[in-house]
Amino acid sequence: MSENRNPIQKVWDWFTKGLNRTPIYGFKLQAPQKALSPLSFLGMTTFITFLLLGLSGALLLIYYQPTYAAAFDSIDLIENEVTYGFAVRQLHYHASNAMIFLALCHMYYQFFSGKFKLKNDVLWVTGILLGTITILEAYTGYDLIFSDRAVLAISIGASLNNAAPVLGPVIVKTMFGQGFSDIVIRFYALHVFIVPMAMVILMFIHFPRALVFDVPMIAGISGAILIVAGIFPIALGIKFDPSVPPGITVPEWYFASLYAFLRTGVDKFISGILLPTIFIMLFLIIPFVDRSKKFSWKDRPFFTALGITSIIQAAVTSVWGFYIPSAEIEPDLTARLFIPPVPFYSVMLAIVGISFVGTYGIIYFIKQNAAKSKLIVKPKPVEIKLSPKWIFTVLIGLLVFQIFLNITSIQAFLSGLKNLALLESGVTLVAFAIIFHIYRYGKKTIATPQKTVTS
Repeated sequence: MSENRNPIQKVWDWFTKGLNRTPIYGFKLQAPQKALSPLSFLGMTTFITFLLLGLSGALLLIYYQPTYAAAFDSIDLIENEVTYGFAVRQLHYHASNAMIFLALCHMYYQFFSGKFKLKNDVLWVTGILLGTITILEAYTGYDLIFSDRAVLAISIGASLNNAAPVLGPVIVKTMFGQGFSDIVIRFYALHVFIVPMAMVILMFIHFPRALVFDVPMIAGISGAILIVAGIFPIALGIKFDPSVPPGITVPEWYFASLYAFLRTGVDKFISGILLPTIFIMLFLIIPFVDRSKKFSWKDRPFFTALGITSIIQAAVTSVWGFYIPSAEIEPDLTARLFIPPVPFYSVMLAIVGISFVGTYGIIYFIKQNAAKSKLIVKPKPVEIKLSPKWIFTVLIGLLVFQIFLNITSIQAFLSGLKNLALLESGVTLVAFAIIFHIYRYGKKTIATPQKTVTS
């Protein structure tokens, strides 16, 4: 019987048999038959953005030159001369922002829902470490452009490490070297090789055994990144020139909060190292402190209030870090950057009190209303179902729209309308995600027809 197998089947059998001796069969790749909650899929979408970053970063490496003299100019070449270079760079930049944002959303969802209690504590700890290393990866990445903004981040990073006792000066000497020529090659090594390798190792430990690969969700998140890139393209900025005094600039959004703390003038070790470390450690030890059997955020008011406090404080300090008075209001540069520490830290303490009082009050109010609502019989919501005819009609309409989007995006690229091309490419992926989801929904509906179908 085996002699009659076709060549493709023989190759497939040889390949799958060989996989038995590899760890890949230890993972189960699941393709769900129905829509997933975006909240429960945040971990995988974060991983997808990591893959997008790896792919786009590899393409950028073809033209990027890791030298102090040529770094900015090589990125300028990618942006303005290389075919599709603009699109690749914008995808890489916005995917890095998306990965940090999705990782934070994933962490807070696991925290508030209590789902981290269902898994091993190692998964939570490695997740926090992954998030921290992701910030380091983004930091080393956007410094490679050597713009004024990048040099600001480099100088802040070096000064913070110098303020750290014992290991600080060693880290500065190892990571930053003796000048910009050392920095660019060392940050290049960190960003391209060392940090990604550490992330892959942690991901190998952090991932559950069953990985869910949801095509519509992946296409949707990729499309959303392209849409944001088309609407908010990031500019190259100003090339750093040591002979020209740098203008006022601010770091990326995920460093804006730290920047606000540093602008208060409080000791750099306390404001730039100790406080962020306490913030990370608080989340790191959560599984070892919150040992109750309760999962809902409503049943864990203290930890819920703690999480809300951290979100509000991060948001307020980030806005504070971005805000710089105009020269008309305050002509002195030093005074414009200075944030008075007394009102700043007073607001931080006030947020703690408001968050805890507000959280406990809201939870009490919700529980009181829930107890009253049990006495009221509520009608069951009517599920809206589409007939096979309507499913087919919607799919045909979306397919026609998909073809139109493909044509217009290609035309936009050829016409030099870069932002429009990115936007339309993103909408194309989102449309594909909707088509795939409706097809999946229709396939399930037709396979199990309902007696009553409404449209």
